[in-house]
Amino acid sequence: MSLRKKFADSPRVQHGIASLFAGFTRFAHATSRWEVRGFEAMEEELARGEPVIFTVWHQRLMMAPYMFNQDLGKFCSLTSAARAGRMVGRTLGLFGFDTIPMSSHQRHVALSREVLRRMADGYTIGIAVDGPRGPARIASTVPLVWARSTGKKVFVLAWASRRCVIFPSWDRFMMPLPFTRGVLLCREWTQEVPRKMDEQTTEALRQKLEAALDEITDEADIAAGRQPDPGKGLV
Repeated sequence: MSLRKKFADSPRVQHGIASLFAGFTRFAHATSRWEVRGFEAMEEELARGEPVIFTVWHQRLMMAPYMFNQDLGKFCSLTSAARAGRMVGRTLGLFGFDTIPMSSHQRHVALSREVLRRMADGYTIGIAVDGPRGPARIASTVPLVWARSTGKKVFVLAWASRRCVIFPSWDRFMMPLPFTRGVLLCREWTQEVPRKMDEQTTEALRQKLEAALDEITDEADIAAGRQPDPGKGLV
């Protein structure tokens, strides 16, 4: 292993970088004006002791800590087992979130069992439905499998800020800048997910979930005074 990779994989280095990201995010949130809309339905579920399935585009993961009220429940997010995913997991961990690392080599059955176990323990599960590697804004069927198995409600979430940094990554990953204004949006996805689904039903629901996430993300951009981000399909 090269010296560069050893340095990048160092737990101390990763913790330091994650601390910088977490600190910057806290500062950006604290110094900006944020409008919060639509979280009542999700918080009602949490207040009743019911975990939910939290979905977002990978591009908008950074503000996840401000989209979930930890006074009402426990949160666990899925992150990639790759280096970038571990960094996201460490950053979310600094906000008190638990994480489940997922590998592209991991069997979906084993991952789903772990997710269902966490939900049975009362954890809300958060997932970037186009992660961990894209294509951007192309939803996977994974949240549908969990909704079918648990009967828990699915929510789509997004954020945007007037001023932000957009990284040159596959998903055009976004971070808010300080001293701006932004919006945090949440909406229940009300499509019924039947216990038994054929391929046609699954694909139709996947497209509807994808459209719902696109809609709320574009709505967030417009509310923050930005043009909707043309990120779909980037790899």
